[in-house]
Amino acid sequence: MVSLVKRFLHLEAASGVILFCAAMLALLMANSPWQPIYHAFLELPVRLQIGALDLHKPLLLWINDGLMAIFFLLVGMEIKREMQEGSLSSLRQASLPVLAAIGGMVFPALLYWLVIRDHAELTSGWAIPMATDIAFALGVLSLLGSRIPTALKVFLLALAIIDDLGAIMVIALVYTDELHLLPLAMAAGLSVLLLLANRMRVMHLGIYLVLGAFLWIAVLKSGIHATIAGVILGFAIPHRRAHPDTPLRRLEHQLHPWSSYFILPLFAFANAGLSFDGLSWSDLTSGLPLAIIIGLLVGKPLGVLLTCWSAVKSGLAVLPNNVSWRQLSGLAVLCGIGFTMSIFIATLAFGNVDPAAITWAKLGILIGSLLSAVIGYCWLRTRLNAAA
Repeated sequence: MVSLVKRFLHLEAASGVILFCAAMLALLMANSPWQPIYHAFLELPVRLQIGALDLHKPLLLWINDGLMAIFFLLVGMEIKREMQEGSLSSLRQASLPVLAAIGGMVFPALLYWLVIRDHAELTSGWAIPMATDIAFALGVLSLLGSRIPTALKVFLLALAIIDDLGAIMVIALVYTDELHLLPLAMAAGLSVLLLLANRMRVMHLGIYLVLGAFLWIAVLKSGIHATIAGVILGFAIPHRRAHPDTPLRRLEHQLHPWSSYFILPLFAFANAGLSFDGLSWSDLTSGLPLAIIIGLLVGKPLGVLLTCWSAVKSGLAVLPNNVSWRQLSGLAVLCGIGFTMSIFIATLAFGNVDPAAITWAKLGILIGSLLSAVIGYCWLRTRLNAAA
């Protein structure tokens, strides 16, 4: 189990660098003479037709609805494995990161709403600063080398997984505009089939993947965001505690490199292309960017720290071994790196409302995440040097 966690952390840390480079490349292309090529790439029509089924979308939507469903499949499997045998498998292990994640979701959403409450058309973005980008956060931690306690990295991993679960629930419950009953019923039936296969101990991975593909189409047509299909499939794939070879372990091992080194960087490249034409420094203090920056930079660490302090002082939880409050405070700041999931939620919140709002949201996400990364890194580096 220890070696599995170490491999996972190493992989995520490496992917954080690639994710950052992809985002910077997108910003470069969106603010250069290559801008038309960049937008033409995202608007490239891609069509899939099987009989009467006709899916015709630009490449950007295939990335956000299709490839990100694979990422959410991986998230679902990671949550399931951690709940069965990892950092969420016992009440004592899970209590602090679970409570910290809840505080780290509530406070940013509340601060966002307080800043933006006079702009009713923008209040739907309250969930944007809720989630933590684990690839970026672990990438920053990796810059500090072996001085970072393993327990601190595991705590971040568990907190980010709960964050992702919270974001998934918000996507399913909040960002669904219109439901279509027939495909929704088909999606429910396919979900039941997947769970029955799991209960009957069907171990052939191909059966789950075929049913999962049909589930993705049904969920896509139902009006619920198609990425939810990935989560359902992830929870349905069989896994047995402490067993060295299960369908979940095999698929997780196969998908991790694709998710870390291809899907997430491609998502970053497709969605981080913010053009700075017409923007000024005064725009940063406008409602939407400021609300997101405050949510990420202030709300996230405040929620994580206050919840952890309350839980430890009340006896509901204990600090991880070899982790100090000063180290935890630096980690709480790093939790404000919300890049991938924040951008994803922003496209859902404002995609059908105001395309310009997505631009403002991305500006706030990029600045808030960058400030959280720099301040969190400097804070931890200073505390680790003082302890040395």
